[in-house]
Amino acid sequence: MAEAHQAVAFQFTVTPDGIDLRMSHEALKQIYLSGVYSWKKKFIRFKNGIITGVYPASPSSWLIVVVGVMSTMYAKIDPSLGIIAKINRTLDTTGYMSNQTQNIVSGVLFGTGLWVALIVTMRYSLKMLLSYHGWMFSEHGKITTGTKFWMALVKLFSRRKPMLYSFQTSLPRLPVPAVKDTVNRYLESVRPLMDDEKFKRMEGLAKDFAFNLGPRLQWYLKLKSWWATNYVSDWWEEYIYLRGREPIMVNSNYFAMDFLSLYPTTLQAARAGNVIHAILLYRKKLDRQEIKPILLLGSTVPLCSAQWERMFNTSRIPGEESDTLQHVKDSKHIVVYHKGRYFKVWLYHDGRLLRPREIEQQIQRILDDDSEPQPGEEKLAALTAGDRVPWAKARQAYFSRGKNKQSLDAVEKAAFFVTLDDIEQGYRKEDPVGSLDAYAKSLIHGRCYDRWFDKTFTLIIFKNGRMGLNAEHSWADAPIVGHLWEHVMATEYLELGYSVDGHCKGETNPNIPLPTKLQWEIPEECQEVIEKSLSTAIALADDVDFCSFYFDTFGKGLIKKAKTSPDAFVQLSLQLAHYRDMGKFSLTYEASMTRLFREGRTETVRSCTVESSQFVRAMEDPTESTENKLKLFRLAAAKHQHLYRLAMTGAGIDRHLFCLYVVSKYLAVDSPFLKEVEPWRLSTSQTPQQYIDLKKNPEMLSCGGGFGPVADDGYGVSYMILGENSIHFHVSSKVSCSETDSHRFGENIQKAMVDIMGLFNLSKNCTK
Repeated sequence: MAEAHQAVAFQFTVTPDGIDLRMSHEALKQIYLSGVYSWKKKFIRFKNGIITGVYPASPSSWLIVVVGVMSTMYAKIDPSLGIIAKINRTLDTTGYMSNQTQNIVSGVLFGTGLWVALIVTMRYSLKMLLSYHGWMFSEHGKITTGTKFWMALVKLFSRRKPMLYSFQTSLPRLPVPAVKDTVNRYLESVRPLMDDEKFKRMEGLAKDFAFNLGPRLQWYLKLKSWWATNYVSDWWEEYIYLRGREPIMVNSNYFAMDFLSLYPTTLQAARAGNVIHAILLYRKKLDRQEIKPILLLGSTVPLCSAQWERMFNTSRIPGEESDTLQHVKDSKHIVVYHKGRYFKVWLYHDGRLLRPREIEQQIQRILDDDSEPQPGEEKLAALTAGDRVPWAKARQAYFSRGKNKQSLDAVEKAAFFVTLDDIEQGYRKEDPVGSLDAYAKSLIHGRCYDRWFDKTFTLIIFKNGRMGLNAEHSWADAPIVGHLWEHVMATEYLELGYSVDGHCKGETNPNIPLPTKLQWEIPEECQEVIEKSLSTAIALADDVDFCSFYFDTFGKGLIKKAKTSPDAFVQLSLQLAHYRDMGKFSLTYEASMTRLFREGRTETVRSCTVESSQFVRAMEDPTESTENKLKLFRLAAAKHQHLYRLAMTGAGIDRHLFCLYVVSKYLAVDSPFLKEVEPWRLSTSQTPQQYIDLKKNPEMLSCGGGFGPVADDGYGVSYMILGENSIHFHVSSKVSCSETDSHRFGENIQKAMVDIMGLFNLSKNCTK
């Protein structure tokens, strides 16, 4: 086979006359170009490391400082207050330098030290400035004089064009709230969920904890916060994600959808070609730190970028007690799954990235391959969908040597994973609800064996050219994946484009070696483990009910005219809908971010408050006046915004309590208060729109993404506010729970949205 010959740099044959050595010039050329590419990448990383390492200064500022010091020395002025003279005397004892050389070396050493001191001072000053969060609590749309002055100082210290990781060392550490403050906020959050008797009991447990065990646990937490970069994130990653022994499919992984009604092409291979190329362009920018850090408040306040570090070349590795995340610095291939076969596809040729048309060619070769799966190969990925312990044991027993290890390494060390699905999915106008529901279920679990759920993300390309992502959760949160996804969709549609016949632009290249089919030797014992994992996964997948719908009665534009935060409006609508659906209030989780701090991830906003419950009850009381309902709505919305701001600025409840609980386990002490765990029966999350401008390109409406229910008797709700006029919702629940119904709850959400907007005089604009 031609590709086999190209893969070997030289061949030799032993003959009676000696050794006949034959060189493959093409293979040697590819090896040379691969080496050049690797060294270029190392140099770029080294250069960017220096630029980031000296931020907010620049490498060239070293020369300016040293020249300045040397100039003052030659002008007979000592800028060092005697330090240069001391360095000179020290150098004089060596006896190896002339007086002139000693003066130059002394000046350079002092200038370098002064430069480093200036960098440390600037960095510390910027960190102190970024520790101020008073701007978040100002009235929306109004910036005080003090905040303007503060913004000017922040921009002064960060005026250089920052790279992705430039701000990392200047970000403040996540503060540890006072135990009493956290306990008081907790009691306030559970008040609407408990009757007087239960609340009185909880109040007693909380106060006892705050005065006795709490301070002891807090001391250890303070110690960790001084030593570690972030006192929450490592424990959060380990105990919430990596130590979980249940399936990560549905329970942890989440998904992202394609455009709603835009069809760039209907050719599966072509869509894969452009999208894979767009993802690789994003990875190239990421490697070079050319992705701009996300800035808030008029491009002033940076968010932490640490979660981008493991986006590519990463896989979750199963363990019996805890999983780990395996990350390699670089990967030059992807693995593609199609009809039960795994293919390794190289991403570079002639020392460059494959072009979209060339990737399409490689994907088409896989689609045209009619070979049969090897025994056990077709459903192998079901191991990643089932319980973690059987997968960990199977990996150790059957995939730690030989062909299986080589093939598994190819999967786990791939840049990312691609599934070429042989079914059609996506939004259909003739069946909007059913098509979106099926689309969501296909993305979150598929057939339970055709997505590699341990990879950071699996790109799924359907037969009709629609696409989506399934993302693993431990390495990063949804906004990070959303940033990648929006960039990819924008690059594909606005920059790469397609030819008239639907193919990627450009020419094919017959010299590119064929994709390599991975080889497996899976024994029957392992196949039995695969089948058991598949049975577990199928039972879980069949129990998931989804309702995905596009709400376009009104959107952010009309909500803002009502002088209300769009997120608070949606959250209060969810509270009203949930009360109508279940007849009671439930503990509600809304994800907020703490990326104003270094290595920050998320915090919980407890959206069910005393104020929101009062508003909901008023809405259900026909005797209440519209004026009073509006008043209660304003109070509830303001409370929600305040809680959101507290969560973002490190004053949330749940991460602090979580870490106190972990410390109590390390110390082997029991706390009745910390054991009072209530399930999140309503778990919500907003997917932010970060990159696509719908005003310029209204056709690029996305369906957002979603996740499975957190509680067996609860709902998972993800929503994306799309431009000014629409919101997309994804509602999930368990089929096995008789109390929940995703479609019923979806209808309640839409009705609640319209009912609340009807309180305002803007109600005439609520219908189309």
